[in-house]
Amino acid sequence: MLQELNADNLQEVVDNNEVVMVQYAASWCGNCRIMKPKFKKLAGENENVTFLIVDAEKFPESRKLANVNNLPTFAAFKNGKLVNQVQTNKIEGLTDLLNEVTNN
Repeated sequence: MLQELNADNLQEVVDNNEVVMVQYAASWCGNCRIMKPKFKKLAGENENVTFLIVDAEKFPESRKLANVNNLPTFAAFKNGKLVNQVQTNKIEGLTDLLNEVTNN
């Protein structure tokens, strides 16, 4: 399941779902647009994981949860806690992060 965050409430979503993968993005970010279809594809292949896209400029509290300072940043949360985050524009970085959070 892939959804876009509509409020600055990522902590609430993370607390209510066992595994959450987040793409932090911004409308001006070219690499964010490149990665969105790859992120969406992973979401379709992993129905037991919640996938979210967060506008890093609109939602500063959500951004703080993963200490985001570059875009795109991908963060993995499990049981309410940040497991890891990566800044990448390669699908391999995403799959490695997903494997890390789902195999813990």
